[in-house]
Amino acid sequence: MDPAARRFGTRAIHAGQRPDPTTGAIMMPIFQTSTYVQDAVGSPRDGYDYARVRNPTRDALQANLAALENGRYGAAFSSGLAATEAIVKTVLNAGDHLICGADVYGGVDRMLRHVWERFGVDFDFVNTGDLDQVRAAIRPETRLIHVETPSNPTMTITDIAACAAIAHEAGAVLSVDNTFATPFLQRPLDDGADVVMHSTTKFLNGHSDMIGGALLTNSGELAEGFHFQQKTSGAIPGPFDCWLVLRGTKTLHLRMPAHCRNAQRVVDVLQGHDEVESVRYPGLENHPQHALARRQMRDFGSMVSFDLGTEERANRFAGLTEVFQLAESLGGVESLVSIPFSMTHASVPDEKKREIGLGPGLVRLSVGVEDADDLAEDIEQALARL
Repeated sequence: MDPAARRFGTRAIHAGQRPDPTTGAIMMPIFQTSTYVQDAVGSPRDGYDYARVRNPTRDALQANLAALENGRYGAAFSSGLAATEAIVKTVLNAGDHLICGADVYGGVDRMLRHVWERFGVDFDFVNTGDLDQVRAAIRPETRLIHVETPSNPTMTITDIAACAAIAHEAGAVLSVDNTFATPFLQRPLDDGADVVMHSTTKFLNGHSDMIGGALLTNSGELAEGFHFQQKTSGAIPGPFDCWLVLRGTKTLHLRMPAHCRNAQRVVDVLQGHDEVESVRYPGLENHPQHALARRQMRDFGSMVSFDLGTEERANRFAGLTEVFQLAESLGGVESLVSIPFSMTHASVPDEKKREIGLGPGLVRLSVGVEDADDLAEDIEQALARL
């Protein structure tokens, strides 16, 4: 059978990997080495000369993630931000223009404002859920559109196919951060995106024990650029981190349905609760892009945001949960609660946070795979004690 024709769960477990030819070990070995013996000067074995350039464990991860996203090429990085920066460094030059989702992760906002603006990259933050805003922001020098869908933490859904059409008509590249959805729920390359970015720290790893990022694409030109950034800038993951993600992707197709079921149970508790002002979850019919989410995603994910009105109430709630642990990050098997206004998005200017609907009373949940009844009861008891 053609490996590309295999179903998602089979690819998650086997793509990019084979039993070790020396020992028959079924798990991909951790090639914990910095360099490789060469047969002669300028004659490395199978292209392995220095581990910043290539490592067999990293090669396996890159092939695995590319297969899950229906891509041909993958490049792994030391963090999601390092992967995002590699897109910018590959696609843009000084004087070029970038359109970025207004409600992206705070670290991306910080990177653009405090790093790339100094190097002459121009950018506009727009609501990419509104295609008219995306079209209006296009300039002759626009070379890149970067979106998150669902976005972090306001849960905006962007029409990937429509954004791809806008980008390509303008001669620009569309990159999509697929961290919240994962390739189990959504595959942006199939909808016309040029690049998919992941913080592999999150659902792909799934166990909150490493930091990493990845870029997946069908473009040989972009892939060459991403590998050049690995070699030249050096923001690569270590082999053990790569192995940890490979371990995680083997159960992605089992974990994501459980994440989604548990999130729906939590949303059922929050929706209509007297203490909750509003709930943001793509699976709700009152979500402004619910129909698009149903069409574009296999399910609605496990990220949930809700508003308790004030910073004091949000902070109190975060201190009252018992199963949900107060921490940054997301996507692990354990459930987490965070307050984006003062945690993940603290570096975003307050005025902008309020413009995109990220107020101090907003609570973000990463719903894990614990027993759904325990999660529901934990939310209920915390709300009852506000």
